[in-house]
Amino acid sequence: MSLPYFSVVDHMPMLDFMNKILSCFESCFSRKAAFRWFVIITVGLMLRSDKLGVTSVIRDLALKPDCYLSMLHFFRASSWSLEGIRQCWFQTVFRFLPLCQEDGFHILVGDGVKQSKEGRRIPGVKKLCQESENSAKPQFIHGHMFGGLGILAGSIHSLTCIPLSIRLHDGLQELRNWDSPCISNASHVIQMIEDAYEAAKVFGDSLLLLDRYFLSVPALTRLRELTKEGSIHMEIVTKAKRNCIAYEKPSARKPGRGRPAKKGNAVHLKEVFHSHKEKFLQTELELYGKKEKIRYYSIDLLWGQKLYQELRFVLVEYNGVQSILAGTSLSIEPLSMIRLYSYRFRIECTFRELKQQLGGFCYHFWSKHMPKIDYYRKKTEPTPLEQVTDNYSRKKIMEAIRAIEMHMALSCIAMGTIQALAIQAEGKLRSEQIRYQRTPSKGKISEGAMMCYLRKYIFHFMGQSPELRITQLIQEMQEMSVIDKDLLAS
Repeated sequence: MSLPYFSVVDHMPMLDFMNKILSCFESCFSRKAAFRWFVIITVGLMLRSDKLGVTSVIRDLALKPDCYLSMLHFFRASSWSLEGIRQCWFQTVFRFLPLCQEDGFHILVGDGVKQSKEGRRIPGVKKLCQESENSAKPQFIHGHMFGGLGILAGSIHSLTCIPLSIRLHDGLQELRNWDSPCISNASHVIQMIEDAYEAAKVFGDSLLLLDRYFLSVPALTRLRELTKEGSIHMEIVTKAKRNCIAYEKPSARKPGRGRPAKKGNAVHLKEVFHSHKEKFLQTELELYGKKEKIRYYSIDLLWGQKLYQELRFVLVEYNGVQSILAGTSLSIEPLSMIRLYSYRFRIECTFRELKQQLGGFCYHFWSKHMPKIDYYRKKTEPTPLEQVTDNYSRKKIMEAIRAIEMHMALSCIAMGTIQALAIQAEGKLRSEQIRYQRTPSKGKISEGAMMCYLRKYIFHFMGQSPELRITQLIQEMQEMSVIDKDLLAS
């Protein structure tokens, strides 16, 4: 098989790079068979052409049909630790990828993502409200609520959000009485802060970008506790609501009895756009890939009922839009806050690619021990998980939850590896060389284009590198003769 327009990329060590990344996880598995299925499933997710479960992995890697049951068993096996795999992925990203930094801080991005599920015996499914301007999305769905965390990598003009972890953050509150150490009783907001801080322990001092939903007193309180306990420094840059109220610092203590004031006069931040109009500065800044004329004003105020933590607020006007940004760091420059928050949407792009290209949310792990979900259940009636009292049934339901989170962890690893390959190929390969595109890319290779490239030439790369561990593990499970393998390698 010839590669007419890949003369440069043909010599790129793509398969060798994939081998190095996946080999880092071998110590996470107590059995060799489990590590083999980890490699096969991860590679299969990277290049599968449809989203019809693990059968798509079998088809696109030409595996033996009897691999199906073994692959399903892998997700519920006891030979791996989910937390160990996550920690290994953090360390692998830190070691192999060109991470973006801002004043010595790595840039983490967090957000929630909801996925509808039709299965009535899938644990963790609950009724969710979708706040979206997209008319194609229903207001209410039954599905899973995830907390996603990523880190920015690549050049400043071509940033990519590498997915670090996607965990179930809601729908499992009933499991708090099951004595399960892997289930958190905290809210979605606090779990997001805790997940980011766990990642910061590996990457070092970090800035966490969040949307306005996460600016809350519990989040800031938990961040203060974690920073006080550990040696890692983490700051938050987020967006405040339009009706946000902050407070001036209290004036000097007056003589007399009584406790000193904790706050000064209240400041309605949306009114500052008019009351301090003459103090706004005007400049040009690159936002979302375009040069924009903006007006901004920075002010440090106290925020949070009974918390009164000093935050830096940056009021921004551009294209007739008014926004209020908030940051826990008082040393960060206002323009840096504006530019950093514009990077937050990168995690939305990662969620889109995980859904549309990789099929990371196309799972269907269920348990017959799970009571059927009643869509018309009243609030006074017990939830399906509350009806489970048998220890064996609880164990099987926990295995299904563990399988869902393992599938999401493998999807993060597969997507992150694809993005790392795309960063390496930037400048050496163009997306239009791989497949037709109506709008030519600006030098950056998309995740879909890289998956298409791997889908076409993965067997050619394996034929060129038969000594690699990843090649040997996959070929052991392929259903073809030696002649067929020689034909694929030629």
